[in-house]
Amino acid sequence: NHFGNIKVEVYETENEVVATCDIPGLEKSEDVNIDIENNVLTISGSMNKTNETKEKNMYRKERYTGSFQRVITLPSPVTIEGVSATYKNGVLEVKMPKTTPNNKKKIDVDFH
Repeated sequence: NHFGNIKVEVYETENEVVATCDIPGLEKSEDVNIDIENNVLTISGSMNKTNETKEKNMYRKERYTGSFQRVITLPSPVTIEGVSATYKNGVLEVKMPKTTPNNKKKIDVDFH
């Protein structure tokens, strides 16, 4: 179906990984789900929209229905803390903070 293969761009800045997706026609937050697990971003949802055009005594109906899903392996490790998502003019943008290198901790060994 038309929405089964949404177009996605992923890029990195110094502090975050950003994914932008063209998903026209979403109307509410319940229409889309975003999951991040093991450095994989999954965007899924469903559409049920009808467009109607009247020409003289004839109607044309174009119906886009169905579900969509994209699974994207992220280029850098991210943390789920502080993830934000916005939807504007048919484009979904997901910003994911990168994990910082100082998440590593040196463990001191106690000798007795």
